[in-house]
Amino acid sequence: MSIDASLWQPSAKIRNLRLRAEVLKQVRDFFAECNVLEVQTPVLGRAGSTDAYLSSMQSRCSGGGLSEPLDLYLQTSPEFHMKRLLAAGSGAIWQLATSFRNGEVSERHNPEFAMLEWYQPGYDLNDLMAEVQALISEVLEVDRFSCQSYRSLFRQHLEVDPFTSELSQLQRLSHDKTGITAEELDRDACCDLLMSSCIEPLLGRDEITFVIDYPASQAALAKVKTDDEGDQVAARFECYYRGIELANGYHELTDAAEQAQRFAEDNRQRKVLGLPEVTVDQYLVAALDSGIPECAGVALGFDRLLMLKAGADRLSDVISFSIDRA
Repeated sequence: MSIDASLWQPSAKIRNLRLRAEVLKQVRDFFAECNVLEVQTPVLGRAGSTDAYLSSMQSRCSGGGLSEPLDLYLQTSPEFHMKRLLAAGSGAIWQLATSFRNGEVSERHNPEFAMLEWYQPGYDLNDLMAEVQALISEVLEVDRFSCQSYRSLFRQHLEVDPFTSELSQLQRLSHDKTGITAEELDRDACCDLLMSSCIEPLLGRDEITFVIDYPASQAALAKVKTDDEGDQVAARFECYYRGIELANGYHELTDAAEQAQRFAEDNRQRKVLGLPEVTVDQYLVAALDSGIPECAGVALGFDRLLMLKAGADRLSDVISFSIDRA
């Protein structure tokens, strides 16, 4: 295999790697002060993410005393293993985890990236948003914050209701705003396209913006609740700064049967989309069945946080070796 010999150098400048170390110390000090335990969980697991919009990487482990080869997934986040620790009585926990997602390469994506994830037993979504706000304030020195609902953003910027507008209207709007053929897109796909293309770039221009009350169909591993207009919504938030999604938080689902049902529905959706099924994490289902405390958890893109802190334009500016140099 031929290589470009000039790419031996790191993609990040050394000063940004020093900044990375400084911010990591800030994060460690923050969680030590909050009495949150730092943990480390496996990068490889027997199960992957069933989410139809995530693509897991796989590996195979053999030999060395194994009776048969193991097909393993590189984890898209440490969530499943961390929830198993919660079920075992760990209490509040955090980690900076190396995570992997296939097919994600852009100025804001690298297939291998750093995920800052933590869980707080006894917290609700408001408690967790306050803690996310405190951490981001400390790192980015931003003191202005706002909170808006998913529905209000669509009404304000696109003059449609993502819950009640006809699918055909959302499809037409998706095409008009992006130029992408949207006739075969379902409601969630249309809303995702409109959100990412038309709304997200406007969020957090001079403040941290929290978005709440996503459609229940986008709950992933969060609880579902009823909003003020009587619709089912996900008990989750996303956090944005300067048009960049920084964090995704949940009031965590603790019902084992509901979790198993969602995993099965994910795989049914993957089949419809022509995607391979993903092995379901039965260990997580068993952990939930054994009992997990009511809690809230959040995943924050550490590399993106650093990119904003450094005033960089690309993720590769703050990681030692981006995928083209790995």
